[in-house]
Amino acid sequence: MPALIDRIPEGRRVESHRPWPRIIVTPEAWHKVADEVAAGRATLLGLWGETASVHMAIIDETSGAIAVVTIECPDGRFPSVGRNHPPAIRLERAIQSLFGLEPEGLPDARPWLDLGFWDVRHPLGALSKAHAHEEYAFLPAEGENLHQIPVGPVHAGIIEPGHFRFTANGETIVRLEQRLGYAHKGIELLMAGASIDRATRLAARTSGDSTVAYALAFAQAVEGAQVTKVPLRAVYLRAIMAELERLANHLGDIGAICNDASFSLMHAQCGILREQTLRTASDCFGHRLMMDCVIPGGVANDLASNGVTRLGDLLKDVRRIFPKLVELYDNTASLQDRTVTTGIVRPALVRQFGAGGYVGRASNRSFDARRTPGYAPYDRLSFEVPVLESGDVNARVWIRIREVEQSLSLIERFIEQLPAGPVCTGINSIGVSEGLGLVEAFRGDVLVWIRLNGDRVVRCHLRDASWFQWPLLEAAIEGNIVADFPLCNKSFNCSYSGHDL
Repeated sequence: MPALIDRIPEGRRVESHRPWPRIIVTPEAWHKVADEVAAGRATLLGLWGETASVHMAIIDETSGAIAVVTIECPDGRFPSVGRNHPPAIRLERAIQSLFGLEPEGLPDARPWLDLGFWDVRHPLGALSKAHAHEEYAFLPAEGENLHQIPVGPVHAGIIEPGHFRFTANGETIVRLEQRLGYAHKGIELLMAGASIDRATRLAARTSGDSTVAYALAFAQAVEGAQVTKVPLRAVYLRAIMAELERLANHLGDIGAICNDASFSLMHAQCGILREQTLRTASDCFGHRLMMDCVIPGGVANDLASNGVTRLGDLLKDVRRIFPKLVELYDNTASLQDRTVTTGIVRPALVRQFGAGGYVGRASNRSFDARRTPGYAPYDRLSFEVPVLESGDVNARVWIRIREVEQSLSLIERFIEQLPAGPVCTGINSIGVSEGLGLVEAFRGDVLVWIRLNGDRVVRCHLRDASWFQWPLLEAAIEGNIVADFPLCNKSFNCSYSGHDL
């Protein structure tokens, strides 16, 4: 099969875009690239807009090759990718809400991020005064004895806002439809014109549970744009932080899923291990979530003097306790009864949506950005990417369990290989430049695209893994009972904040 770049019709290459190519194409060529994605010969990585253009990032999962194609739309229109490829629909609706650009042929033209209470329309495009929105039309479901259950956007407890509209027959869910956007913060507008330092802080706050991953993807994009080489010690420290973040979140999720199945003992014990992980992160890097620790050019501070000892103690404690919790999970029949065969996502649907993380790997998609396309220091060693096929809540728990084990091993190996040397270098300033970063966060791949003019951000787009996972939750819950929704929802643990931008 020809290389990915060879399958993209001829266009105008943007020489300042790094490390992967960006090509400005004609509408006809845009259609051909969209057809490649719809046919499954490439995977959609992202779709975002500017004032008068739209960009589409794609990846060949076999080779790891990535390319960005751009279509200029001076008349405010562009051919819809979602017309033939459903995973693009919400992304195009978001482009329309933010920029006012119209995707021609889009099968669902309802607003997405704009919920009707913004002061202006199209805040990133041609601004206009907001006007009264029509009531949002949820999709219909036909059948006898159906009723609707609205949930949210305000939920019980401390949780991000999002609306779920259930259509049910008795207790059985016939349709679930989400409405998101309530956590919209205007990050991309705040990025425009910001210094690299300020933009780094904004990127790290896109989704707080993935602050290391977002900061790393942003740093990769800046370093690619400005052709900056990061000191090797900083590369390893970044990886240790990323695996600590993955470890803390997976431990928290395993416990929370069990808690939603009324098994609070697992919740408590996993919570203790998560707290130990966060305290270790604080001792080693000065912040429990390691926020603002990863910066373009390296890391903000070196590992604390007792860091290696603290990390070693954490690894011992988790390895001593966690296997007993896994055994408890596996041997509790009432818990298995709730998780096995609940909330199944078909592998074909996961492949179509390019869903990553534990959602994808639980349904037989092995994609992991640490390996494909790969980045340092993960490209220096081999590690397992666990994959299952059943695609249910239980599979998503087991993927997390296996990834906890992998993170413990990776941290240990990174400590052993940790080189001496500086932890940060200065960022080059080479005028107008563009960069793309792709990092594996705990819930899947995070993409950051940036355009710089010296040390100022012209445009920055951040794409959370949740964009391609949220729609699959709607598919997973169909045919299940209403009482199993919290369990399914927590097994996905999609980010509201990362999605809503």
